[in-house]
Amino acid sequence: MPFQRIQPEKLSQSVVRQIELLLLRGVLRPGERLPAERELADRLGVSRPSLRDALAQLQKRGLLESRAGAGVFVAELLDSAFSDSLVRLFAEHDEALFDYISFRRDMEGMSAERAARHGSDTDLQVIDTLFRKMEAAHGKRDPSEEAQLDAEFHLSIVEASHNIIMLHMMRAMFDLLHKGVFYNRQMIFRQRATRDDLLAQHKAINSAIQARDPQAAKAAATAHLDFVERIMNDYKRSEHNEAVARLRFEHAQDSA
Repeated sequence: MPFQRIQPEKLSQSVVRQIELLLLRGVLRPGERLPAERELADRLGVSRPSLRDALAQLQKRGLLESRAGAGVFVAELLDSAFSDSLVRLFAEHDEALFDYISFRRDMEGMSAERAARHGSDTDLQVIDTLFRKMEAAHGKRDPSEEAQLDAEFHLSIVEASHNIIMLHMMRAMFDLLHKGVFYNRQMIFRQRATRDDLLAQHKAINSAIQARDPQAAKAAATAHLDFVERIMNDYKRSEHNEAVARLRFEHAQDSA
């Protein structure tokens, strides 16, 4: 008969599995500090030796990391999504920029569609709260807060899609954007008219998701990334024209 005796699971393995699921589902984020050992053991209802055993296993697998005098942290897993040489290559070629926008357009359209269909009431509340914060930040002269909320708003939609692979993939994509590999978010928020357009687009995405209209949510997210692509095209064209004008000016100065 194919039956085997059931073996009781060690408490440390139960802890490992719980933390694994929190990492997999994106609840624990890269760089986040875990509670102190005593507090975490109390929360989990296990002994400190069992907890230490579990944390040691997770550190050995590269999911957690211990920092002397600071505690135990979720490993910066996003940093390993792309090699340093590939990131530098991305940064040096416009082709990668526009492929990045194209990829985001496809993924975020799908995420918005799934969020409207599968997002819980709490998911939708988080999305709406972030949009309201964007509205509040919109009136400020400095666009940095609104630009940061823009990233948080889009990631909250990806989280509400409840697709684990999509979540970690898009966090890696936004990590590159956060580091300025493709473009500076604040740059596209610099002009007041552009900021107005962007807020209206985010409002359309939020409204469609709150109405649980998958097709309208997908269309709104796609239209938003189309707009971002046009902005970047215009910006790159302006950079090129300025470089040519500078060459002409310098040549004229040399000839004078």
